[in-house]
Parts: sequence; C-alpha cells; structure tokens
Amino acid sequence: MGYIKRTFYCLLIIFGGNLAQAEQYIIGAQNIEYFPHYDFTSKVDKGVGWAILEAFSDASGHEFVYLDMPVRRLQIELNKGNVDFVYPDNPRWNSADTTAFEKTYSKPITHTLSGTLVRSEDIGKGINFIKKLAIPQGFTPVKWQSRIDDNLLSLVPIEETYNALSLLQHKEVDAVDVEYHVGKYFMQSYPQLGPFSVDITLPFIDVPFLLSTLRHPEIIKELNVFLINNQSLISNIYEKYDIALPEELVERFRTEQNIEKDEVWKPL
Repeated sequence: MGYIKRTFYCLLIIFGGNLAQAEQYIIGAQNIEYFPHYDFTSKVDKGVGWAILEAFSDASGHEFVYLDMPVRRLQIELNKGNVDFVYPDNPRWNSADTTAFEKTYSKPITHTLSGTLVRSEDIGKGINFIKKLAIPQGFTPVKWQSRIDDNLLSLVPIEETYNALSLLQHKEVDAVDVEYHVGKYFMQSYPQLGPFSVDITLPFIDVPFLLSTLRHPEIIKELNVFLINNQSLISNIYEKYDIALPEELVERFRTEQNIEKDEVWKPL
C-alpha cells in the first residue's frame, strides 16, 4: 500500500467516529528495515519494539495502527496530528519540527547499542582511521558530531542497512554507524557480507528507543506502568529476538577483542 493510500487510511481512522471510539491510535514509525528492533514495512513480524507495544495493546485494550514513513516526516505528521505517537523516538535526537519539552516520552521500550561496525581486520586501527562513515538517512550522528564539526569525518547517508554494509564490504566507507543486533541480523541473513565487528574503542552509545506523543500523555503513563509491572514478559520478548543489553555486549566485546577497560571508548 502506497504512502498516500496509507495516509488516507489513517485519516479515516482519525476522523472515522466509530473507529475512534474503539480507542485506535496511529503510531508513526520509521520505514527503515532495522530488524530485529523494528521493520514496520513487514506484514508479519515487525520486530521487538512492535512485539512489546502489541503486548501492551493486548493488556490495555488500546489498538495501534502502524504507519511507516521516512524518518524526517515523522515529527511533521506528529505536529499535524496525523499520527498520535512516534516510534522510535528519543529526546537526544534533533528535530526542528517539535522540541523535546513539548513531547511526552515513555520509559525505554528497548535499549540498543549503537556502535561503529568495521571490517574485522580494521579493529583497533583507531578513530583517525575512520574518514568516511555510512549512517542511516535521517539519523542524528550525536557521538560523531565533534569530528564532523572539525571536518575530520564525512558522512554517507544510506536509506537501506544492506547498502551501508555493502559499501563497507567493498571498502567504499571505513565504518557503519549501526545498532549491533541490526548488523548481526544482516550478516546472518546475507553471508556474503562481513565479517564485521563492533569496535568498542570507537564511538558507541546506549540509545533507548521510546514512544513519544504530543497529545496522549495518559497513554504513555499507562505504557510506563505496563513496562514496570511486566518485566518478566518483556525479558521473554527480548529473548525471543535474541536481544542483549548494551552493558552485557560491551563487556563481551571487551573480552573477545582483548581490550583493557581504559581503552574502551569514552566521550570527550
């Protein structure tokens, strides 16, 4: 279904009277294949964030319809009222369309390790080795900003994760800024890619994925209670998608790469 048709369908839900009484809400979602965290273009399994939101839907009775769209458009549609929520969102991410203090954010639905994926033979070459960095279109490269400002690094925006990893494979970029589990999923799905590894001597960050809203803080409050009271259920969902917490991953990589604690990257 095309973007215009999806928008028309969602507007019907917003203004459809009877449907609104059934407590249906529109979640604007990034149209990037970022599985296992999310792939809202999928008609089957939309990832771990979707699974947790659907568990909340089952428990609360609220029904969610997911409208995938380009990252830059999400905040615009939230501002217009064409979507009720945005996922994923985070107050760290820059947006000229809405400001963080205007929005209500949920507690973390998932935690992610956004790291620097390099070819395995390039581990340990240091930050000065990274001259060209592939990054998903619309993402905010917070952890690289100082080097960008100093003209030490050029960004290569990419719409598809596979394309970013293909550029890395062919040495057209030096690294990819990507979430660890996403990189792992693509390497498992496309054995011709890699081997790649997260180099923890290079920038990485724990990025919580949150649900945000301008108009429905009461639903966010309900979701937060659900997240607190159903940690066993959420852990089971994490396990199903083979999701590990960032602190566990960093310690694993430190051991595997024989990295001393003082060599692990820290922001300046």
